Amino acid sequence: MNDRDDAIPDHGYVHGRGATVSPAARYESARTEAVDDGWHREEESAPLHTEVTMEQARSVISRNDSPDVPFELSINPYRGCEHGCVYCFARPTHAYMGLSPGLDFETRLFAKAGAADRLREALARPGYACRPIALGVNTDAYQPVERRLRITRQVLEVLYDAHHPVTIVTKSALIERDLDLLAPMARDGLAQVAVSVTTLDRTLARRLEPRAAAPQRRIETIGRLNDAGVPVSLLMAPLIPVLTDGEMESLLTEGARAGAVAAGYVLLRLPLEVAPLFEDWLRTHVPLKADHVLARIRDSRGGKLYDARFGRRMTGDGPYAELLRQRFRLARRRAGLAGRMPELDMGRFVPPRPFSGGGQMGLF
Repeated sequence: MNDRDDAIPDHGYVHGRGATVSPAARYESARTEAVDDGWHREEESAPLHTEVTMEQARSVISRNDSPDVPFELSINPYRGCEHGCVYCFARPTHAYMGLSPGLDFETRLFAKAGAADRLREALARPGYACRPIALGVNTDAYQPVERRLRITRQVLEVLYDAHHPVTIVTKSALIERDLDLLAPMARDGLAQVAVSVTTLDRTLARRLEPRAAAPQRRIETIGRLNDAGVPVSLLMAPLIPVLTDGEMESLLTEGARAGAVAAGYVLLRLPLEVAPLFEDWLRTHVPLKADHVLARIRDSRGGKLYDARFGRRMTGDGPYAELLRQRFRLARRRAGLAGRMPELDMGRFVPPRPFSGGGQMGLF
């Protein structure tokens, strides 16, 4: 028997997708279950195509009051995420649509048509108070379909025109398309980017995050953002015990070499359906490490796979979580990276002029 996890062939999942199982939406009253009727035969799974549903956005700015999240306002141009990251904490939100947090989350996307118009209206309201807007924090704002739909681009254009500060978290090299907007915004202290890099191991990344940019491509994106004058941080999110924590030092070193000015991490979060999804992924792809990974997660979560308490959910608790914190701080200091990005400038904001119902500029 070969004891190397990377020698185990891919199986039990749809090629090019992250989830190995597709649990039912938790709010649905009906359930389906596969039954062997004697006529089943093994066949190669047909490729799953991504479906995108356009939905008219009535509002786009979400407000956050969580004490351990560093933003008050956010915009998510898309629901669902084609990157297919098996660990994504946002997967359970698809249950509100009557869809599975498994394969549905990464193959059935919703795009917010009219997002830029709704944003312009919100910024033009007399009572609007300018705060940095975090773009794409629930699911990546740079989905593959963004190349065609350009919703994120249109939102950025509104923020650019209004001199409104923005922060972006992404795994996608597509952000380089928008450097013509981000670079001048950054020169005015209005834009920052965090590039999420989980691992430098291309084979592991291809299984964890099957449709996201390769790790080395993300490091290259850090360099291109830096070259354009955009402050960029490296975000190790998530940091996965046993599976990726051994790369912490090398990953921070690579990020610093590329031009990152700061770094942070988020310990793996497994809320609701994400826990069984991730456990099945472990037993499919790295079965010899599965129990060790789960044990370390429980060591960091008070004996459970998830602890939702503020102040603990992002970094964990207990001796093992504290060891990770100390290692990260030391590695970050050795790499010359800061722990926080500089404050953005909110004093340049100029409210957009509202549009009339007919699409013409208002006279007053």
